[in-house]
Amino acid sequence: METDHFIELREVDKFFLKGSSRIGALSNINIEVKAQEFLGVIGPSGSGKSTLLNIIGCLDQPSRGSYHFAGKDVSGLNDDELSRLRSNHIGFIFQTFNLIPRYTIQQNIMMPFLYRETLRENVMEKAKNILAQVGLTDRRHHSPSEVSGGELQRAAIARALIIDPLLILADEPTGNLDSQTGREILDLLKGLNEQGTTVILVTHDVKVAAYARRIIKLNDGCLVYDRGLHEVVDDLS
Repeated sequence: METDHFIELREVDKFFLKGSSRIGALSNINIEVKAQEFLGVIGPSGSGKSTLLNIIGCLDQPSRGSYHFAGKDVSGLNDDELSRLRSNHIGFIFQTFNLIPRYTIQQNIMMPFLYRETLRENVMEKAKNILAQVGLTDRRHHSPSEVSGGELQRAAIARALIIDPLLILADEPTGNLDSQTGREILDLLKGLNEQGTTVILVTHDVKVAAYARRIIKLNDGCLVYDRGLHEVVDDLS
C-alpha cells in the first residue's frame, strides 16, 4: 500500500458482544496521521477514545475495516505479531503510570528489554541517558512509592522512550497530576514531538488537548470532526 500516511484507519468499526447484544464502540472511523504529527483526541466519557487508542496501539483489532501502521496492514496480524510491533515501535503512557512497586525507577524503565537479547550493560546505559532526558537521574534508585506523581509520570514517559518508539500514545497522562506538574508533562511531550516523535494524546480536558496541533473529536463512537488546532479554538476555550 503506497501512502505518505504513518497511520491510516479506513471504515473502522469496533463492537463488543454482551450476551446476545452487540454494543458498538466505534463506527465508520476514517483517520490519517502523518509521521511527526501531534494529534489530540477529545470527547466525553464513553465516546470511544480509549477504544480508538487501543486499536492504534495494536492492543485490540477492528471488528471491521482496515488499519495500516507505517505502511503495514496490521488488521490481520496474530497476537505474537501485534506484540512484536508494540514492543518495537509504540510507547504507551497511561494515567495510572503502571510502574511495578517492587522495582526501582531505573529497573521499571528497563522493563521493555526484559525478554530481549540485549546486553544488560547497554540497556543500563540507555536507561541512564533517558532518565537524564526526563530529569530523573537523582531518582533512579528510588522505588515508585518514594517519588512524586509528576516523577512517576516522567518515569512512565522514560519507559516509553527507551525503545526509541515511532509513536507515543498518551491516555489521559495528566489526569492524576496537579495543574503545574501536568503542564510540565505536556511540555515534555511537546518537546519529544518537536524532536520528531509522533504523539497521539487522548484527553477529556480541552486545555490539555490544546497542546496538540490537530484535534479530532469523538462522540458515541463517531468522528465528529478532524481539524487543525486553529480551527477549534472556540471548542477548546
